[in-house]
Amino acid sequence: MHRPHPAEAEVADELAEVRPDLLPRYATELPGARAAVLTRLWRALAHEPLPWITGRERGRGELTLRLADGRRLHGPPADPYATASYVTAVHLDDQAYDHPAWLMTDLAVPHGDGFAGELGHSAASLALSRAGQQASSQEWPSVDWEWEQRVVDGHPYHPNCRSRPGFSVAEQLAYGPEHRPVVELGTVPVRAEECLVTGVWPDSMRDGGRLLLPVHPWQAAHVLKGHGGERAARDVVFAAHPLMSLRTLAVPDGSHVKTALSARLTSSVRDISVYSVGLSATVSSFAEVVAARTDGLLHVTRTWGAATAGSPDLAAVVRESPQTYAATDRGERVVPVAALATTRLPESPSWLADFTRLTLTVGLCLLELGVALEAHGQNLLVVLSGTGAPLRLVYRDLADIRVGPARLARHGVPLPELTGRIVTDDEQTLRRKLFGSLVAGALAATAGSAAALGTALETAVRDLPRTPDLAALLGGPVPTKALTLMRMSPGTPGDQWTELPNPLLDQPW
Repeated sequence: MHRPHPAEAEVADELAEVRPDLLPRYATELPGARAAVLTRLWRALAHEPLPWITGRERGRGELTLRLADGRRLHGPPADPYATASYVTAVHLDDQAYDHPAWLMTDLAVPHGDGFAGELGHSAASLALSRAGQQASSQEWPSVDWEWEQRVVDGHPYHPNCRSRPGFSVAEQLAYGPEHRPVVELGTVPVRAEECLVTGVWPDSMRDGGRLLLPVHPWQAAHVLKGHGGERAARDVVFAAHPLMSLRTLAVPDGSHVKTALSARLTSSVRDISVYSVGLSATVSSFAEVVAARTDGLLHVTRTWGAATAGSPDLAAVVRESPQTYAATDRGERVVPVAALATTRLPESPSWLADFTRLTLTVGLCLLELGVALEAHGQNLLVVLSGTGAPLRLVYRDLADIRVGPARLARHGVPLPELTGRIVTDDEQTLRRKLFGSLVAGALAATAGSAAALGTALETAVRDLPRTPDLAALLGGPVPTKALTLMRMSPGTPGDQWTELPNPLLDQPW
């Protein structure tokens, strides 16, 4: 039975003030948004190691979860790779729930109340995102940021797919890429000697002896305001277009600027650590060297410069656009993998297998060398020919890759001067990083179901070298981040993991 959630009314009230013309469409989109978030939550309940779920019983046409307090939760079989919103209601004992927030509230589990609030805002914000859409076009965009803004629903598997706590409705409309705004980036002038800079900071972002650090307007209003005149963004210098990550924007000179945004979007606070700024130039140069070993199948966007005023709240990274690697005179386009579902592609049964083969070839090649990419649908892009064939890959945002010194040494690849979390020889960590992002993320979301993913993998792996990493992928479950467990474990830092049924194996789910 449906109960309106307070977050939905809050959005409606704000919308009535700033965009009353969207109210009818917003109301129409709410049921579908609730189902989309509930589907993602049900996937988590079915497959993540949540401590208050003590058992799972798979019957004909139904999945039953046993709770630690003796209650039962009933719903449809949970395809962990499905992207369609197929869960419209689940039952806690005899009570039906069509809203994920009320379900989480009434489960009454540790840390559930806070997460329930996030789910309510995720559904309301998703309805807002969908309400603002124009008639979709299957034609290919002419500029890079238009591809990014086609991704409306956010993360394909995270229940917090559109959770934007701290953002008003007006701010979501002004800054959310799916609303196609132009964002005015200001700058904070900081004396160069007060900054850590790696790479070459652009001349266009300097003022004499000061660096002009680009600052997102949300950050200027909510985080930097009140820190003194030198910490208040001033002078609009860029009319920028937000990419799907919201805090990274395309600026007029064609480059992409990643800004600090100290708000929790989906799972993480999106600031820029001093650690990542310090390593950015080294990692960028190293990635070019490693990518050269893929026989032209992979390009990595170069980081031009990174700077921080000693705080993750005031930092920025400037890097080249992935479109650099498309031969536009031949009709090529570079498309974020997350945007493939919005794009008219060849109606060929082999397309998904060809794309899967390309991504696994590149990902496994780098993993064998000792580099594990976080190749989810936002970081990974594909170069398509004029007819839509997948030709090669582009990877961006190197902050969360992992580098294995022992593997690099075996292949004679010099180890750069890297320290901290990016460096590890742990085999499980390296494989989780790649397989969790690529197979359970980018490929699964592109395929849209376990059946389609399994078929594509079965065809693609026939041509791949039989390495120990491939054997690990083929022979067991697929790792993925336990996104809901992570949100409900505030005292546990870092990634937590679960395992999904391997679509290549005849396992039920």
